[in-house]
Amino acid sequence: MGMDVELRGMIWGRGERLSPVLVPRPSLSLHPSQGVSLGDPVTLRCHLPRLAAWVWLYHEEGRSYNIGKKKEQDAAAFFFVSTLQEHAGRYWCQYRVSESAELSVESDPVELVLTDLRYPPSRISLHPEQHVGTGTNVTISCWNKDYGATFLLHKDGSSDPIQRQDSSGGDTATFTLFGVTPADSGTYRCSYRPWHYAFMSSPLGDSVMLEVTPTPARPGAELVSRGNLVVAVVRGCAYPQNAEVVKFQMSL
Repeated sequence: MGMDVELRGMIWGRGERLSPVLVPRPSLSLHPSQGVSLGDPVTLRCHLPRLAAWVWLYHEEGRSYNIGKKKEQDAAAFFFVSTLQEHAGRYWCQYRVSESAELSVESDPVELVLTDLRYPPSRISLHPEQHVGTGTNVTISCWNKDYGATFLLHKDGSSDPIQRQDSSGGDTATFTLFGVTPADSGTYRCSYRPWHYAFMSSPLGDSVMLEVTPTPARPGAELVSRGNLVVAVVRGCAYPQNAEVVKFQMSL
């Protein structure tokens, strides 16, 4: 059970850190973990492996917040009522054990990325085409008009971006999916983060659909005979009838 606290006006100090002793490390989680837009509420919850009297939340720019707990609990929640650009960034938490000087090390960081709907969505294209066979290399290009940025490639159903890349020439990024399989089928979109605001994001842009069809193995492409192992290498992703076949024979 946590304690919900509004953070407005609760800055405890800037650039201050407490000296830790060896007690179990806490963990920090973000709710919701993604898809947070400017102005949305968000909660950072510090999970405590030991009952604690004080919990601190740190922002990478030096701001820190604290909660004094009226009773011992195993979690403390820091709640932003309406997120601002200055709230975006990395956070850690730390706790002090009740009625002692024992202080934990800081948790692993979490990143609060805020979507700014004022950024225009990126455009996207797919090459060579929507329908491809297994083993094809597929290129997805993303671009925007005015912003130098880091682009992120998203696949529907995946919680995190599957690739990220700095734009080339300031407004374009190219992602390559090598040797695709049916598992790569799905809907892809892009977002971007302007270089000067690493934790601010554009909304997701237009989508492209990729459909990967299984390609049956060429008959006889893989052969095993008594006493000998024969390995066939077929040059060509789709194994056309005129593909060149090179066989290597090794004695067992």
